[in-house]
Amino acid sequence: MTVVGLDDTDSRERGMCTTYAAATLAASIRDAGGTVERLLLVRLNPAVEHKTRGNAALAVHTDLDADAARTLVEDVLDMAETDDPRTNPGAVVADCDPDAVPPQVETFAREAIQSIQAPTAATTLADVVGFARCQRGNGRGLVGALAAVGAWAALSDWTYEHIAYRERERWGTERTVDTESVRAAADEHYPTVWDTVDRESGYPVCVPRTPCPILYGIRGDDPGACRAAADAIESEPIARRATFVTNQGTDVHLQDAPLDAVEADSAYRVTGDVAVAPETRAGGHVFVTLEGDGATLDCAAFEPTKGFRDRVRSLRVGDRVTACGEVSDGTLKLEKFAVRDLVRTEPVTPDCPDCGRSMKSAGRTQGYRCRDCGTSADGKVDRPVERALERGWYEVPPVARRHIAKPLVRGGFDAPTHPAR
Repeated sequence: MTVVGLDDTDSRERGMCTTYAAATLAASIRDAGGTVERLLLVRLNPAVEHKTRGNAALAVHTDLDADAARTLVEDVLDMAETDDPRTNPGAVVADCDPDAVPPQVETFAREAIQSIQAPTAATTLADVVGFARCQRGNGRGLVGALAAVGAWAALSDWTYEHIAYRERERWGTERTVDTESVRAAADEHYPTVWDTVDRESGYPVCVPRTPCPILYGIRGDDPGACRAAADAIESEPIARRATFVTNQGTDVHLQDAPLDAVEADSAYRVTGDVAVAPETRAGGHVFVTLEGDGATLDCAAFEPTKGFRDRVRSLRVGDRVTACGEVSDGTLKLEKFAVRDLVRTEPVTPDCPDCGRSMKSAGRTQGYRCRDCGTSADGKVDRPVERALERGWYEVPPVARRHIAKPLVRGGFDAPTHPAR
């Protein structure tokens, strides 16, 4: 077997897409007489500065000879938008089975999903294990390319995405996709197929807004269901289709850590108590502070998360919460959170048991007394609090979800879930 890893062929402004490069490579391999066992779409650390949108790297698993594959991948790299100085594609060609890569490459793949990796580390490791590599520009894409090579051995939770690509002359123009057919397909195949439409806003999440070649992408837990949903969508002509095995929707980027151990540019799952009541700041962003492990950490639900912010606003000081998200500039950007324990009562001034009026303070450390009836109480009493939250997991809506973040509807969580559709 041969594994070809690709990354960084696209541009934020000029378009292209590394999934399209991989699909093109797969077609070239078949034309050359090889077979393609699978296409792998690997989402890497979402905190990387140089990413375009979803920080995807790709791998093609094939039986084509490694030397022949390298010749073909050189041609594919020429498709990259290298007129953009931030586009620096790279490819790695490994002459081995995808589940038999050297262990240090497997480790590199996991680390590239959870932390920042230097291009020099990728080039050095590729040379040490004897993998061929090729690049354009400074070769920063070699990081993702090598990670994509090691991902099959490194990961165990996989989902699928079926992608339809536009005709070349339509790239960069407004897409023609019938949104009603998208909504109908989403309703029919949910929950096996997820994050196709944001139900609250009605926005078709599966249709990108960038000038890339993708017309739409359907994600889910079953490749047949993804293809069936795609077949039901009415749209402009489709030039090519491809189904990818992917780590999207798996939360594999999250690291479990105490609050005092989080670092910038990585994503975490942390647990603490609400120390400062939620605050809505300029722009509609909602912030809440957690404390624990001798440290505090600000968490933020930004305006694009829409109604999810109301869930955060409903937290109270003393609630115990598990928060998930990327840490940047000392703030965790919330992707989801779990309510572990809710404050159910609050201390209030007691009412007189005789007349029902609120008692008054009898003086410092003297408790409370009813001035009319003479009844007294030692101190404040607990009153039940109505809470808008329940125990369990809450998440951002599909329109604000990271590609790699696991939708609650996929299950496997350690508490009840309240999925957002």
